[in-house]
Amino acid sequence: MKPRLLCLLLLSALHTHADLPALKEGATLALDEQWSEGIDSTQWYVMRRHWGNGHHGVVPANVRVEEEADAEGGKHKVLVCEAHGEKYDGPVKGLWNHGDRVGGVIVSKAFFASGRFEISMRVGGTAKLEGGPEDPTHPVGTIPAIWVFAGWNTRVKPELADGYVKENPLYQPYLQEWGRGNAYYWSELDFCELGKKGDFEHGLYNTFLHKKTDSRVLPVQVADGKFHTYTTEWRTTLVEIKELRDDQVMEHDGRYWVRDLKVPFGSYWGNPLKKLGPNRYAVHQGQVAKHWIDGKFIGENTKFVPCIAAQLSLGVWLPDWAGPAPWKVSQVSFGRVRIWQYDDEGDVKGLLSNDQPDNIGQDGNLMKVNP
Repeated sequence: MKPRLLCLLLLSALHTHADLPALKEGATLALDEQWSEGIDSTQWYVMRRHWGNGHHGVVPANVRVEEEADAEGGKHKVLVCEAHGEKYDGPVKGLWNHGDRVGGVIVSKAFFASGRFEISMRVGGTAKLEGGPEDPTHPVGTIPAIWVFAGWNTRVKPELADGYVKENPLYQPYLQEWGRGNAYYWSELDFCELGKKGDFEHGLYNTFLHKKTDSRVLPVQVADGKFHTYTTEWRTTLVEIKELRDDQVMEHDGRYWVRDLKVPFGSYWGNPLKKLGPNRYAVHQGQVAKHWIDGKFIGENTKFVPCIAAQLSLGVWLPDWAGPAPWKVSQVSFGRVRIWQYDDEGDVKGLLSNDQPDNIGQDGNLMKVNP
């Protein structure tokens, strides 16, 4: 190889690795999953749920661990999340006992906040499955996704909906949804969602901070049926709210909450506070979510970044905004999953802890659960 070409290749490799910074000093490895023991029910919840429109949910029957050969001639295990398209005619059923447009998703039992999330994912494959998409690397109609989520719908009596409620510290009048007295607390990062309208050349990197959201559409080069490593660093901070007084807040279970509608909502977005001293408070706040694929930086979210700890979700689903899925079966596979926790000062842990329970009953009908 010519020296100049070798030098260029080395510089390119160095640049790719330099894009991904060193871990924060003191970072703790909180999860290292390689699926060697299958799906550990103490670590993972396999969803039987429905949300959104245009599909029939996700079910445990579509999630499994398989063994496959690696490039070195050995074997390793991967998590497989199966998707059933509109031509599926097999025995697995989802919502209302429909078998079409049914996916599979797995969710961590643990809740994670600031840190580095590193997930290996393969969309489809290079070999066409029987009855699968015409192009196995582009399973049109599916949304392969990696995200963290925590949410809770808190309710108070409608006649109390114009003010704060001492007994319910999560209630915030400015967050009302679905009628008076409803407030939906929402912490989510998507990194990323692929396949919107059949597009696998771009990924959706979204942030959700209660009612506020920011969505970035970033170019990706992953639709080749191979494993790629998706890395996201989520950081949080504390921001002091100037001139906030003791008589404008309330303490509940060690957290402080704004209790005065005169305080600008955009200064705290409904998040809890930390007391710094007499008449001094700082709000817990998300700072940034930075994203890499295979060590190459691709973009970041800086608006409406959440700070509340959430569960990691991996899998595939088939909402209407994915477009038609004119095939029988496809799949998304996950390799090694690692999460380091940074314990940034803005983290909010233990606030939202719901385990996203089943909402599709064994009879196939939708159950009423919270959220």
